[in-house]
Amino acid sequence: MTSGGNAGAAAPAGAGGAPTAAPDGPSRTVDGEHWDARVWGALIVLCGALFLDGLDVSMVGVALPSIGTDLHLSAGTLQWVVSGYVLGYGGLLLLGGRAADLLGRRRVFLVALAVFAVASLLGALVDDGTLLIATRFIKGVAAAFTAPAGLSIITTTFREGHARNRALSIYAACGASGFSLGLVFGGVLTELGWRWTFLLPAPIAILLLVAASRFIQKDAPDDAGHRHYDLAGAATITGSMLLLVYAVVEAPGRGWLDPVTLAAFAVSAGLLGSFLAIERRTEHPLVRLGVFRSRHIVHANVAALLMFGSYVGFQFIGTLYLQDSLGWSPLETAMAFLPAGLLVAFGAPRTGAIVDRVGTAPVILVGLISFAAAYALFLRADATPTYVTGILPTMLLLGVGFALCFPALNMQATAGIEDHEQGLASGLVNTSFQVGGAIVLALVTAVVAGQTSGGDQAAGVLDALQPATTLVMGVALVGVLATVAVLAPNALEARRARVARATVRGGAAD
Repeated sequence: MTSGGNAGAAAPAGAGGAPTAAPDGPSRTVDGEHWDARVWGALIVLCGALFLDGLDVSMVGVALPSIGTDLHLSAGTLQWVVSGYVLGYGGLLLLGGRAADLLGRRRVFLVALAVFAVASLLGALVDDGTLLIATRFIKGVAAAFTAPAGLSIITTTFREGHARNRALSIYAACGASGFSLGLVFGGVLTELGWRWTFLLPAPIAILLLVAASRFIQKDAPDDAGHRHYDLAGAATITGSMLLLVYAVVEAPGRGWLDPVTLAAFAVSAGLLGSFLAIERRTEHPLVRLGVFRSRHIVHANVAALLMFGSYVGFQFIGTLYLQDSLGWSPLETAMAFLPAGLLVAFGAPRTGAIVDRVGTAPVILVGLISFAAAYALFLRADATPTYVTGILPTMLLLGVGFALCFPALNMQATAGIEDHEQGLASGLVNTSFQVGGAIVLALVTAVVAGQTSGGDQAAGVLDALQPATTLVMGVALVGVLATVAVLAPNALEARRARVARATVRGGAAD
C-alpha cells in the first residue's frame, strides 16, 4: 500500500489507451492518455450520477426556508429533510459497496438509479413533512448503492496512477460541482416553487439510466458461494448513526441530561460496539477491520468526515443567514455561492496532475487550510455585510478547498486496494463524507435551534452565526491537525533517507 503522503501518486504509464474488456467484466487496462468513446461515455454517466447526488443534497438546502414556510415545519424538523437523505446515504453505503462487489457493479448501479428516479417523483408530489422526509430517506438509500458502485467501476477500470488520478479528478470534480452548483439550481427553481427542486432529478436520473445501460460494461458478480450480506452489521451501524444524530438534534429542546437524550446516546454507542463485535467474528463482514491498519486509508476517511461535515454545516447556517437574517431571495443566495461552484468545476479536474507531483496528503492539507480560513473570515459577518469584502473571500476559499480535497480524498481512499474490495473502499469513504455531514449538520442545527427558540428566527440565526461558524471552523482545524500528523512521519522518514544516502556517498568518497 502507498503511504499517506504518496497515495494516488503516478505509477509508470503503460502503452496505449484503449480498454479491453475481459468476458466477465471490465479489467483494469485503461492506462494511457487517449480513451475511446465507450470509456468516455461510461465516465460521463458515472460523473452524471455523482453530480446528481451532490445536486440533490445542496439544491434542497436552498429551498429549506420555503419548504418550512409552506409545510409549517420547525427548524429542527426541517433539518431532517436534509439529514433523512444523508443518513439513508451514509448509513447504507457500506452495504451498497459490498453489494456492488458481490452482485455486480453495473447491476447495482442501474437498479439503484431507477429507485432514485421514482423517489424523486414521489417527493415532488407529497404535502406532508413526514412523507417528504421518507422520500428523501429512500433517495439516500438509492444513492448509497449508486455511489460506491460508480466509484468502484472507475477504480477497477483505470489503472492506479496517472490514468486513475485523471479519471478520479474528473469524477470528483463533477461530484463537488454538484454540491456547489446545486445551490444555484436550487435558487432558480425555488423561485418557481420548491417542488421543482424535488422534481428535477427525476428526468436526469432516467436519462442517465438509459445511457448507463449502453455504455457501462457488464461485469460478473463475485462467486455465488460467497454472496453473503452482513445485514446485522448494516442494521447496527445504521441504527447507531440515526440515534446519534437524533440525540444531538433533540438535546437542545429536551435537555442534554434528559433521560431520552441519554438513552439515545447510550443505545447509539451500544449499537456501534455491537457493529464492531459483529465485524470481528463474521466470516464475510460488511467492513473488513483489517483495512484500518493502513494509515493512509484511515487518514482519508477521517479527513473526509471532517471536511464534508464542516462544509455541510456551513452551508446550512450560511443559507439561513442570507435568507432569514438578510432577507435575500433563494436566487440571490445561489448567486452568492456561485463563485465557489465555478472554482470547483474548473479547478477540481486539474487536481490529479498536482497529486501526480506531490501526492495526496499535501493537497488535502492545503485544501483543509482553505476551508478553515474561509470559515474564519466568515466570523466577521454581521447584519449589514458587503458581499465583495465580507462574503466573497469565504466563497473563493471554499471553492479552492473543495477543488483540492474532494478529488484527493477519493484517490487516497482507494489507493492500494485490490479489485474485489474496491466497493468496500468506495463505500467506506462515501460513508465518511455523509456521516460527517449528518453529525456536524445536527450539531449546527442544535446551535441554531437553541438561539431561535424564542420565536424571532432572523435574530436567532444572527445570534447563532458566530458559535455555529466557530464550530465548523474547529472541525476543519481538526482535519488540518490530522493531516499534519500523517505528513510529519513521512517527512521524517524522507529526511532520514536523505541523511542515509548522504552518509553512503560520503563513505564512498573516503
